[in-house]
Amino acid sequence: MLTYILAAIIVLLAITIISAGVKVVPQSETRVIERLGRFHSVLNPGLNFIIPFIDKPKTIYTRRVENAVGGRHVVRTTATTVIDLREQVYDFPSQQVITRDNVTTEINALLYFQITDPKKAVYEIDNLPNAIEKLTQTSLRNVIGELELDETLTSRDTINSRLQNILDDATNKWGVKVNRVELQDITPPQSVRVAMEKQMQAERNRRAEILNAEGEKQSLILRSEGEKASKINQAEARKQSEILRAEGEAKAIILNAQAEADAILRVAEAVRSGNTDPATYMLAMKYIEALREMTSGKDNKTVFMPYEASSVLSSIGSIKNLFDK
Repeated sequence: MLTYILAAIIVLLAITIISAGVKVVPQSETRVIERLGRFHSVLNPGLNFIIPFIDKPKTIYTRRVENAVGGRHVVRTTATTVIDLREQVYDFPSQQVITRDNVTTEINALLYFQITDPKKAVYEIDNLPNAIEKLTQTSLRNVIGELELDETLTSRDTINSRLQNILDDATNKWGVKVNRVELQDITPPQSVRVAMEKQMQAERNRRAEILNAEGEKQSLILRSEGEKASKINQAEARKQSEILRAEGEAKAIILNAQAEADAILRVAEAVRSGNTDPATYMLAMKYIEALREMTSGKDNKTVFMPYEASSVLSSIGSIKNLFDK
């Protein structure tokens, strides 16, 4: 009976020892193994075997943020043997920093990093999360201290890039790769925020006045251009009207001249064919025109003519007979 009990104890002890020597490591995780207090190996994801009671995983600190009562966030640092190789995010609480123009500002930041060398992360630094937090806070104060408040508010990308380069260089010896840094909130003092709001309001008013002035300017320009175009069109119309009137008068003069020339030719032809004196004919025409003007009035009903005019008028009749032939 005693033999069975001892055999069972031995079997249980063997199972315990074997199970203690078998380590299954999940993907994206690892463990640093020490053998008798010295570094021995880094376990890869999958099935691994160690010597129980001789090989032991090295402890490392991790940082966790938990929600507390009232919506506050509580940061807890715990010891574990599991090393997470995935990208991790540290959300640091707001801290007060002083800009180059002596303005105290509250800033909080996010840090994205990844452990690339587990051995260095364990042996090169005692408390990795605390070291990263303190280094980030110090670097943030140094970078912001070189900038004025306006530059701090408008140069987030530049600040993020500078912090990422500084932290990546400093944490490289710890086996850590800093991928990026993001500033979340930049909160100036209340008095500065009030002054900034007034400045922005004044700037908005100035821009509104400029836009109104530009609109009035464009309106005046368009109105003047319209008036100019209207005057040009009116001038062109008057010009065309004057041109047409002048052309009409010129054509009338030409036609009158042609008619007079034709009449003169006919008179000359009549004179050559008859015995009428041309001078007498022209004098008769002047008589007729004078008689027309004299009889055009309302009170001019009777006209007394000299005896000599009868011979002149008779010459016109003879010439008319020549034209009628």
